Amino acid sequence: MHFFFSFTLLLLVTSSLVAKKPNVLFIMSDDHTSQAIGAYGSRLAKLNPSPTIDRLAKEGMLFENAFCSNSICAPSRATIITGQYAHTCDSHDLGGRIEAQRQYLAKEMKKAGYHTAMIGKWHLKMEPAAFDFYSVLPGQGKFHDPEFRVQGDKPWPKNLIKFDGMHSSDAVTDQTLKWLKEGWDDEKPFFLMHHYKAPHDYFEHAHRYNDYLANVEIPQPPSLTNSHPKGFGSIATRGHNDELVPHIGTSIGKRNPRRSYAHDLPRRFPQDYPKDYDPEKLSDAEIQRMAYNVYLRKYLRCVKGVDDNLKRLFAYLEKRGEMDNTVIFYTGDQGFMLGEHDYQDKRWMYDESMRMPLLVRYPKTIKAGSRTDAIVGNVDFAPTMLAFAGVETPGYMQGNSFKSICETGKEPRGWQQEAYYRYWMHMAHHDNPGHVGIRTKTHKLIYYYGADYKGQNRTPPAWELYDLTKDRFETVNQYDNPDY
Repeated sequence: MHFFFSFTLLLLVTSSLVAKKPNVLFIMSDDHTSQAIGAYGSRLAKLNPSPTIDRLAKEGMLFENAFCSNSICAPSRATIITGQYAHTCDSHDLGGRIEAQRQYLAKEMKKAGYHTAMIGKWHLKMEPAAFDFYSVLPGQGKFHDPEFRVQGDKPWPKNLIKFDGMHSSDAVTDQTLKWLKEGWDDEKPFFLMHHYKAPHDYFEHAHRYNDYLANVEIPQPPSLTNSHPKGFGSIATRGHNDELVPHIGTSIGKRNPRRSYAHDLPRRFPQDYPKDYDPEKLSDAEIQRMAYNVYLRKYLRCVKGVDDNLKRLFAYLEKRGEMDNTVIFYTGDQGFMLGEHDYQDKRWMYDESMRMPLLVRYPKTIKAGSRTDAIVGNVDFAPTMLAFAGVETPGYMQGNSFKSICETGKEPRGWQQEAYYRYWMHMAHHDNPGHVGIRTKTHKLIYYYGADYKGQNRTPPAWELYDLTKDRFETVNQYDNPDY
């Protein structure tokens, strides 16, 4: 009888401890850069593109120096799910795949007593079988009428559900709400990865946002029209006599004749241009300005769709009494160039691409309105989520938990003072040369090594060094300056 009573008491205590663990909600949008989040105070902040996301900053912590180690979708996602750098988890490029036994974050959360789910964009090719529940977009997925791969009678990836007439951001949120209402075993805390496809290019927003910002002239970065001033870049990114400027990095204006929004957007979205649009009658500067405005309006309409959907999600968590019992992370899988240096896409080590937005809200331990300039990387995300779940960082993970930074605002002794970066896909898709580098709080050093995996398809190698204390937007390469 005594043994039975003791055993029952132990079960009750164990159950109570599990119940006290917070839920962990990891929200990630594809290519959502910090410049397009109001809380980061960029040139776009006055447009108020993200009031719901900004709430996380007002009620939690904003990270000023969160960085990815490879600004491309699959490697960033692989690093987050494994807690390992791309060269360790073998996900160097868009061919990256993480099989179930290496979906470490989900496995560790499950071992810690969490009910786990992955909903939205996955992009790691293999079945997300380490999760208790999943509903994921095939590859990049579609913005409109999206299909999702789910568990079912057929082997992966043949079980599909389709959301006709819906936008992917709405469908992702609907499925998360359904899982929270009907699928979540609320005897356990939840670990939920909630991933949007938006605002990935080509920025196909829900039609209800067609008029959002339609008549607004979007503020431009100074480097849009003066993209390669004297001192910017290197022989690797502009050539000896600027002969590579039309060919390195895809553009907003007509600078890159192979791929630019000036050429692509009028063909894809003629409805967003004046009916009498005739590029033959316009200057290059006028064409660039129009392409930039179409691009940013469509991008911000996608952001608006994400933000409105998060309002729905947060309202449900509040109604259920779980909002303040949930550690909420918001990020993008990397940054994105919004016309800076007349570049589109990501891939660059320049800050607009390398920096990830990162906001963390948990009012029980994180002070509202706090900020930190501590350097954290996406390799640190998994250890931090595990730490909030009461799990020590496994030895196979290369990142470090920044939970104490969230809670104290102070960097622990010996905290990392630099972020590592490497982009491997030399001259693929968006004409970016392969490069490797280190960023500290004050400086950035980049080496363009000028070759693909096989040492072929060569471009000139060169170094770039930027003093971020004097040159926040990275316009003057100081590498050959003897003062440095």
